[in-house]
Amino acid sequence: MENKFTPILVLFLCINLVNCGYYKSKKIVPHHLPNKVTHLHFYYFDIHTGNNPSAVIVARPNQTNPKKSSLFGTVYAIDNPLREGPEETSNVVGNAQGLYVSSSQTEDVTLTMYVDFAFTSGELNGSSFSVLSRNPVREPTRELAVVGGRGKFRMATGFALIRAHFLNVTTADGIIEYNVTIFHY
Repeated sequence: MENKFTPILVLFLCINLVNCGYYKSKKIVPHHLPNKVTHLHFYYFDIHTGNNPSAVIVARPNQTNPKKSSLFGTVYAIDNPLREGPEETSNVVGNAQGLYVSSSQTEDVTLTMYVDFAFTSGELNGSSFSVLSRNPVREPTRELAVVGGRGKFRMATGFALIRAHFLNVTTADGIIEYNVTIFHY
């Protein structure tokens, strides 16, 4: 005689096997976190010359007009030190790593920046914010968009006001002053 519970047991096992592979998600309702504001001031050293440059060209466009000396399309990789002051002897507080592209076809030098500003000392050690923005180099003061962050700057938004402290137009070496306002949680 066949057991009445065998079909129910088989059905129960099949349902459990199916549910084991079922993706479940839980909707998380964000609780109200206080929005924090952090103001930063530092100097960005963008050095193209010497034995150990912090910015190097990694790609150049094919020039169709040899008489035109535009940098349009040139891609730079950077690992620039961030310092407390404009002097080369100032304490290093972090580094800016990423890419920038010369994105203007005119003589007005404009860079599009994809850069992560990481801090390696002090209370911000291990935190960073990211910039994805247009940088018209010849303007006296520029504004860059802060689009994210990690560590203490998780979910960051904000802006950086920058100006050249020193700029050598022949070598492209520069020291840029950054005043950054970051909104984060």
